[in-house]
Amino acid sequence: MKQLRQSAASSLLSLLIWLFMLSDYAESNPVTFIVVNNCPFTIWPATAPNTGNPVIPDDGFCLPPGEAKRIQAPPTWSGRLWARTGCDFTTKSNHACQTGDCQGRYACDGVIGTPPATLVEVSLQPIKSSFDVSLVDGYNLPVSVYANTKSVDEGNCYIGGCGKNINSCCPPELQVKDGRGTVVACKSACLAFNLDVFCCRNAYGSPGKCKANVYSKLFKDACPSYYSYAFDKPSSVSCSSKEYIITFCPSGWGDHILI
Repeated sequence: MKQLRQSAASSLLSLLIWLFMLSDYAESNPVTFIVVNNCPFTIWPATAPNTGNPVIPDDGFCLPPGEAKRIQAPPTWSGRLWARTGCDFTTKSNHACQTGDCQGRYACDGVIGTPPATLVEVSLQPIKSSFDVSLVDGYNLPVSVYANTKSVDEGNCYIGGCGKNINSCCPPELQVKDGRGTVVACKSACLAFNLDVFCCRNAYGSPGKCKANVYSKLFKDACPSYYSYAFDKPSSVSCSSKEYIITFCPSGWGDHILI
């Protein structure tokens, strides 16, 4: 019994040492995201952690055209990043932005943005991280993601932008418009209709049952590197880097955007 207690104590001590080392590693080896605004208008980028991950500093900020901002996350962080558009934080309402709003907050404080909004989804790991861009809930802006080649170790580390501005070809039934009637975002079919066949759930909750549809094909044609629906299969993107560059409107803004 004494040996059992000693063994348990030793295991607990080892676990505590490992957790301390992991915490120390996370604090001393953060991953940097350089967020760039190449759009001709101001955006308000934001982040939200996945369950069990911390809210990172600078989780909501203003980014004028042509400017960039560095934000940092722990090396084992996972979550999402998106850009809000058409924001006015002087109204003190619970809806400050035309797209991507997080309950009217300037700093989202872990609140997920209201769709539709183009999402950069990130899963960081010390050895190899993965990321994707998702239109599963809809689109508001094109975005590219790539690792800083000076710090990259290995792997496929680039997601390109879009060949077309989806807002310009969005079907009327998916459109989100501002007060002047301008299309500012495009809903996914799942978000617009809330049907199992579009949302890949229940009887359609498997790759064999849930297929691309006319709406997801429109998204895929415009942005081939993004997830266009839940069981889409874009190229896998994973690598090891300490710095990632996330650029909104990577090649400009208009009806046709070169990838």
